[in-house]
Formats: sequence, structure tokens, C-alpha cells
Amino acid sequence: MFSFRLEETDNRARTGTITTPHGIIETPIFMPVGTVGSVKTISPQELDDMGAQIILGNTYHLHLRPGDEVVAKFGGLAKFNSWHKPTLTDSGGFQVFSLAEMNKITDEGVHFRSHLDGSKLFLNPERSIEIQQNIGADIMMAFDECVSLPAEKEYVRKSIERTYRWAVRSRAAKTNGHQALFGIIQGGTDLDLRRISAEQITSIDFEGFAIGGLSVGEEIPLMYETTSFTTEYMPKDKPRYLMGVGTPQDLLHGIKYGVDMFDCVMPTRNARNAMLFTSAGKLHIKNKQWELSDEPVDAECSCYTCRNFSRGYLRHLHKAGEYLGLRLNSIHNLHFYLSLVKRARNAIKLGIYDKFMNETLEKMSTGGL
Repeated sequence: MFSFRLEETDNRARTGTITTPHGIIETPIFMPVGTVGSVKTISPQELDDMGAQIILGNTYHLHLRPGDEVVAKFGGLAKFNSWHKPTLTDSGGFQVFSLAEMNKITDEGVHFRSHLDGSKLFLNPERSIEIQQNIGADIMMAFDECVSLPAEKEYVRKSIERTYRWAVRSRAAKTNGHQALFGIIQGGTDLDLRRISAEQITSIDFEGFAIGGLSVGEEIPLMYETTSFTTEYMPKDKPRYLMGVGTPQDLLHGIKYGVDMFDCVMPTRNARNAMLFTSAGKLHIKNKQWELSDEPVDAECSCYTCRNFSRGYLRHLHKAGEYLGLRLNSIHNLHFYLSLVKRARNAIKLGIYDKFMNETLEKMSTGGL
């Protein structure tokens, strides 16, 4: 029920089609993040209208609230949140990283405390897969260890060995045939360790593969170098997913290196903080210079926000603390990201991706206000 078909290539950039039980995904694609089963301030209908094809849920957070068993009782995440298109769940491994002060990592798994009430929790590959199967996403992720950078090479070496052992256990724990499972390649920015991890993880029969452990403190050029290097060791006939990345510029570089799937909270998080992405760079809508502006956020954008509202009105909503401002900003930023990857797909099909990327990056660097 899950398959990937590689379609067009333009140097290393590529388009493809992922088929899942809940529908088809055209790649490269950006996946909006719905941590607790909801993309903040945005309805499923709005996501559909702006061209979203797949959204994420968070294993750790959904396990705590409302509980993965509750989601299972509703027939899975797609029925629970009325998003009747594909979904993906992370493994909870990133929470091991983000809650570092509250956890203890062993080869068996991770002991940590809930960020909600401090209660003791334990997560390991078997438990992660059990929770993800209850949530019912089309794509699950193997349990892994994400290391904060910079880190000592010896620790990173031990972490990739642990991630490999956990990947084997994750694969063995999967008990159904309708959910796909992706393995995660780690290794920090050490290229030798990335190669070793890639060779280990791709030796397991996963339906797709992800690059994890980037955008966690390293310099951007290092992130690009590591991504470019790692995709060379990933199978061409399976989806490639760069986890938790990033800016529009990051997406364009990742696509150039052969990445198919991206996710990041940046569009919605920045929107809630009055920072909007445009074809000419970032725009800070709270700035006083927009008080009397009747311009749209981006004259080249066709989203609901840009078709109907001015910069002046959006600034007013922000200053007044109106929830509508959060929604309109989020609609624009998500539409911008989804439009960007759609244009990238078209450029690859036309064989002009490098030209498209360079012109888009140059325009984005012209300013931002």
C-alpha cells in the first residue's frame, strides 16, 4: 500500500510520487507540523486549500495528550483530526534531544519526565512503534538518538551505533503492513560517521530514509555540506527526508542535493511572532513602517491573506493581539512554503532547477523589512 516512484531528475534534484493508504504525495514536498494533531491556528480545510499534501504529528506529545490509545479508538489520526490525507509521525527521538535536561539515555531506551507534570516516562524502539501504530500515521519513524551539536566525536560514534541497534529493533517491532517505516541516519557533521550511519541504516529494509540530527546548532554551510554528502549514500528508489529543516533557502539547497521531503515549525512559529516570508525576503509585519501600507504581504503571492488584506491591517491585528492575525500570518507563511516546493517541482520537470534556485535565492537576498 506504500510505494515510491522516481519520476524526473535534473542533476541531483528530483521529483517523485509517494503512494500511501490516505493518498498520493508529489515530491519534493514540505510537510506542515501538527505537533498535537493540529497545525496551529489552521483548519484541515485551509491546509487542503493551500495545497498541503501531508502533515506531521508528534509521537511524544500525542502519547501524553490525548493518549495514543484515544487516537486509536477514533480510528487513527486522520479520522481523529479530520485530515483525510497522509500523515507522518516522528519517533519521539527528537524529544530525547529537546528534553535533554530531563532524560537518561541507556541502550535499552530513554527514561525521562513529562514536560507537563513531571511524571516518569520510558520510551524505547518497541514502545515508540507501538505508540505510532496506535496513532495510525501512514509513515512512522524509527526510534533514534539525536545529538546536540557540537559534540565529541566519540560520543557521536556511540550514538550512531545505538541508533542502528534501535533501528533494527524498530523494524522488528512493526506488526502491520499498512504503515510505512523510515530509518534515520545520524552522525552529526562528521562525514565519516555520516557515511557509516548511512550504510548501517540503509542496510535495513525500510520504506524510506531520513537525515536526522541537523539544524541543531551547526553552521548553515556545514548543514548543507552534510546533507549533500549524505544523500549520495541514500537509495535512489526510496524517499529521502531531511528532518526539521528549515528556511526557504534550506529547502532549495536540500532539493538541489536530492531531498524529497521536509518539515519545520518555522512557518507557523515565525508567523505567530509577526515574521513573514516573501519572495523578496523576510518581512516583519509589526514594524511601524507598515502602519499605513495598503500593500499585500507579497504581491507575487496568491494566498487568501495576500488576496484580501493589507500590511497595515495585519500590523494592526498584531499590535491589538487579535487571534485573526496569527491565523492570517500562518496561512501566508504555509502557502509560501508549499508554493515554493511546487515551483521547485515544476522547475525540475522543465530541467531548469539550478536557474530557478539561483534566481529565487538572489531575489530573497535583496532585502526583507
